[in-house]
Amino acid sequence: MKMKKWISSIGVQVVIAMLIGAAVGRLMGADAAIFAPLGTLFISLIKMLVIPLVLVAIVSGSASLGNTPSAGKIGIGTFVFFLATSAIAVVWALLMGHWFEPGVSVDFSNQATHDLMQITAKQGELPGAVETIIGMIPTNVFESLTSGNILQILVFSIFFGIALTKVKGEGAAALQRGLQTVLDALVWMITKVMIIAPLGVFGLMAEAVGTYGFDRLKVVLDLFWVYIVAILVFAFIVYPLLVQLLSPVSALKFISLMKKPQVMALSTASSMATLPVNMQTVEEEFKVSNATASFVLPLGATINMTGNAIYYGLVAIFFAQMYHIDLSMTAYAAIILTSTLGAVGQAGVPGPTFLVVAVLLSAGIPIDGLPLLFALDRIFDMIRTALNISGDAACAIIMDKYAPKDVE
Repeated sequence: MKMKKWISSIGVQVVIAMLIGAAVGRLMGADAAIFAPLGTLFISLIKMLVIPLVLVAIVSGSASLGNTPSAGKIGIGTFVFFLATSAIAVVWALLMGHWFEPGVSVDFSNQATHDLMQITAKQGELPGAVETIIGMIPTNVFESLTSGNILQILVFSIFFGIALTKVKGEGAAALQRGLQTVLDALVWMITKVMIIAPLGVFGLMAEAVGTYGFDRLKVVLDLFWVYIVAILVFAFIVYPLLVQLLSPVSALKFISLMKKPQVMALSTASSMATLPVNMQTVEEEFKVSNATASFVLPLGATINMTGNAIYYGLVAIFFAQMYHIDLSMTAYAAIILTSTLGAVGQAGVPGPTFLVVAVLLSAGIPIDGLPLLFALDRIFDMIRTALNISGDAACAIIMDKYAPKDVE
């Protein structure tokens, strides 16, 4: 019975699918791309539901919390947690880069003209503070929904959710109950979509391994292993320790119960695609209130990118060492600031991370060798996404202590 239950677990099936997909990709090479539609179908089904889920979950969560005096604490605490952990992650990455020096033994001089992707300084430009704030305000919320602009959707959803708490009458209360029903329906739909997750993961892994293989990884092996160690320390020491100190949940319980969403994050490389599984785990396993989970987790899937912050910091050190550049304190400050602000707001979907260009440019580091890293971005993205969603869950668990237990 235990074996049957173990095999029937979606998490176990996903791990098996990942291994089989990697093996098939290794054997078939580029021909493994024939399995790509399986992965595309799975991701498309998830994306179909993610935007409505984020909209309804944030509105519902904001409305539920807005009626309580603890709403401000949870909102401010969530933003402070995400900013602080992202900044700590960048500093940690810089320290790891100095201790292990991944770029000292690597020479990318022959890779500088490798035409995998056109990288230009313009792609690394960051908007100013005023432009960023203005860009977060939707002028047409329906256009934001259609284009999938998550930040604009979040701003509108939080504002609208709070507004519902200020409107008097039975209509507002009925609408809040209706939103919870819609949210339950969306979660049910995503649960059914997750049935085909193993097939989708198999297609994604087969295509990724078949297309890129493992050979290119050897070129940046030192960077890769330092990156793995940095991620593991944050995932299995920093976040569990924060949960242990700031919530009733033990570090060991956090590590144990986060396996399922972490496996899903590894396979999809998307915080948004992992959101339903993360919400289910946080609410059912950690007993976090629905109001807190519905507010913190969708928000975290959008603005909490600790794994990205570690990646930006390590890549900056890697290239600085490769080009024998002695970074000044000003350059370090620029890396920390740009990485932290860039990680907060990075879209929670898989794909090449062009923001690393902005980090390098802010410190005056050449960007010639970046195409090779972008070719391997899928592998890096899988790993950092697992850390990102762990941070989302840790924040929800910690913030739930401020939520009244009758708010569901």
